[in-house]
Formats: sequence, C-alpha cells, structure tokens
Amino acid sequence: MPVMSNMLVPSVFAAGCLVGFLLDGIGVSFSGLGDVSLYVLYALMLQVGFSIGNSDNFAKVLRSLRPKYLLIPIATVTGTLLFSAAVSFLLSRWSIADCLAVGSGMGYYSLSSILIVQLKTPSLGLRLATELGTIALLANIFRELLALVGAPLFRRYFGKFAPISVAGVTSVDVALPTIMRTSGSEMVPIAIFHGLLIDVSVPFFITFFCGL
Repeated sequence: MPVMSNMLVPSVFAAGCLVGFLLDGIGVSFSGLGDVSLYVLYALMLQVGFSIGNSDNFAKVLRSLRPKYLLIPIATVTGTLLFSAAVSFLLSRWSIADCLAVGSGMGYYSLSSILIVQLKTPSLGLRLATELGTIALLANIFRELLALVGAPLFRRYFGKFAPISVAGVTSVDVALPTIMRTSGSEMVPIAIFHGLLIDVSVPFFITFFCGL
C-alpha cells in the first residue's frame, strides 16, 4: 500500500504541471502564491514536530538507543552530501551549494522543494528557484522509490544497514515495512531513530546551503 500511494506522487506532480501550463496559456498568473507557499512551509514544519512527538515508538526508541547508532545517520548525511557535491561538477548550470541543498532533502520531497523555492527566490529569481525546487522534488521522490524497490539488493550487497541509509527520512515511516522485511525486525528501532534524526536535520541543512 505505501508503494502504491507514493506512486501517485509523480502523477499528481505531472497533473499539476499540465494544469499550470494550461492556465498560463490563458493568462492566469500565479505570482501571488509566494505567501501561500510560506504558510505551507510553516505547516509542514509543525507537522514534523507533531509526527516526532506523537510517535507511539518514540519513547521506546529513546530507551533502546546506543551512541554507536549515531554513526548510521552520520554516514547517511555524509554520503549524500559527498555524492551531491560530486554531481555538481557535472552540472555547470547549478553551483555546488545548490546541489547540496537539493541533496539535503534526504528523501523529504515535499518539505525540501518548498523550502528551496522559498529560500532561493531572492537570489535566483522565482523561475530558477522553482526549477531548482522541482529538481529537489524529483530527486527525493526517486530516492524514496529507490529505497522501496531496491531494498533487497542493498541488503544483499551492502549489508543490513544499507536500506536504512538509502531510505533517508523515510526510514521512519514509508520505507519502514520494507526495511523490516529485508533487514529484520531488530532493525526497526534503529531505522526509526535514523529517520527522526534525518527528519530534524533536513531544514537546517537546506537553510544553510541555500544561504551560501
């Protein structure tokens, strides 16, 4: 079911692009939506706090934590940012900071795309900022789908922690059933802890790299 629901995301995005194109063709302007996106961003940030604090597993996860588990989210963030920086050398259109901002979404496509558009509009202009936000949306959607579909291969060739790292933020929710099936139920607390820490870090990393 989670896979089916997340397959709807590209379809909804494509439908939005089509509707926007058709409305633009008849002269309908969306220039006043900047304030709306800001309020949506605030709502998403509030939802992050609610989802973490209201999680049934939150207290259990905290009690079962070990300091060594911090190495997994650290490895996830480090690997993601290194790969994003490497990609920037292949894309002359975007700076290394822009690519790092996109990679900093860590699979959180809804928050990262809105946040990037909001933060980059003053420096890039609305059109380029929207383009970069769209890239972030697609890149993080693909990461989530890759985590869902490729988890068995990652587990087989890279170990039981690999599906957790690839999932990024989604290791705490959407990808959790897949991680449990491929890596084992003992990985569930680690996956939740990993996802929560990545979830909290996303706004800070994106804000930092968008400000460079």
